[in-house]
Amino acid sequence: MADRPLKPSVRCPLALAGIAAAALALAPAACGGAETPDDAAAAEASAAAALAPATSARPQVPAAERSRQVDSSRSTAIVEAATEVAPAVVSVNVLRTEQVQTRSFFDPFSMPRTRRSRGLGSGFIISDQGVILTNDHVIQGAERIMVTLPDGRDFEAELVGTDQLTDVAVLRIRGDQLPVARLGTSQGILIGEWALAIGNPFGNLFSNSEPTVTTGVVSATGRHIIPDDQARVVYLGMIQTDASINPGNSGGPLVNSAGEVIGVNSSIFSRSGGSEGLGFAIPIDRALRVAEHLLGGGELKRAWLGFEVDAGAEDIWGRTQGIVVASVSPGSPAARARLSLGDRIGSVDGQPLHTPLDFASVLLDMQAGESIALGVEGRSSAVTVVSEEVPSVSADRVTALEQMQLVTVTPRIRAERNLGYDTGALILSIEPELEERIGFRAGDVILQINRTGVTSAEQAAEIFRRASGDMAVYIERNGGVIVRQLSFRRSRG
Repeated sequence: MADRPLKPSVRCPLALAGIAAAALALAPAACGGAETPDDAAAAEASAAAALAPATSARPQVPAAERSRQVDSSRSTAIVEAATEVAPAVVSVNVLRTEQVQTRSFFDPFSMPRTRRSRGLGSGFIISDQGVILTNDHVIQGAERIMVTLPDGRDFEAELVGTDQLTDVAVLRIRGDQLPVARLGTSQGILIGEWALAIGNPFGNLFSNSEPTVTTGVVSATGRHIIPDDQARVVYLGMIQTDASINPGNSGGPLVNSAGEVIGVNSSIFSRSGGSEGLGFAIPIDRALRVAEHLLGGGELKRAWLGFEVDAGAEDIWGRTQGIVVASVSPGSPAARARLSLGDRIGSVDGQPLHTPLDFASVLLDMQAGESIALGVEGRSSAVTVVSEEVPSVSADRVTALEQMQLVTVTPRIRAERNLGYDTGALILSIEPELEERIGFRAGDVILQINRTGVTSAEQAAEIFRRASGDMAVYIERNGGVIVRQLSFRRSRG
């Protein structure tokens, strides 16, 4: 018996979920029913009616509304923060006179020559009175300072004051309708939160004066950077960010996503000289505290506790935990609090101490008269130490060579500065011109002049006043002793 051809089975797709209404209207034909012209017309009408709801479900958005939505999506918190702070960020341009040593085969003993050099950095306005925060290293040695606002206005700036130790400087300009940056706090900063670095990395090299904005996150807080002995700057307790900070950005603000200044951009770690994602900012709370003192016309009254510390014992990985008291100055606040040589300190005001730099950071932010609570191993309660003003700051000053301030070394000053000799004259400050000429630095101790030992600042100043001819000056510097050969010529008549 021959096989009978099988008729293809046709299944009507009505039961399939999700089928379009237009397909349902064509079901009779698909299921094998005969189609007439009337049926075709009805099917087309039904399909058109079925498509109508789909069209009405996606109404056309007016162009103006669509543009508004796009603009709204572009205006993020980062954009709003930059828009709020950038108008108050200024370019700081300085003029300096530098001495350069030029030597040639024909003139091997040529005298130093001077040249005019330019420097640049950034800053930001913190009050409608024209007060500007920037870095000390931006304006160091400046003879003239010009500030340029983003709107193109130029102002000659006055240097109110500067603090080299914290790398903070305060300028002032006189003008109307000055934009002011909104100040936040460096307390409670979150690791990973958005951060904006705003500044002028190329100064006036760009055709306009608008600042550059870079973004990143807060990478870490409380970072310590080993002090550069040449620059004599201490970078402790810094905010680390991966927002690009390039040369020229120094002094500009580090801003959070709320449009508040949380730091002053100051330094980078770089092998190339440009940004490599390791930028550091001074906490704004510290910068404002320094600025307040400088605006008040006085020097910072830094705290002195009267004891030195060393790192605690290392584990097999070279890590230390806590610090150890290395010395206590007699009659100092530490001595009155009964701290002793060898005491192990694990915390300050409840915060753990891991290295001596942690302790130095706490001390940097203290003012004379403030107290701290030390967690000392073996003591049942915290040891409270009330600080005093740094002895070298409160000591009587003597002027020598018209541009140098000296104080007499005392046991307290010796302990404060960790000096190796009992007597001498400590150089508190020296003008750059005199420093370049005779090679002395602030912090040097004059121990001996020719064959005469120096026991007081007054004695050293008198010897310099009567000086004539060649002179050998013995100086303690960084734990060692160096000799400077000077020549003095008295004018006749």
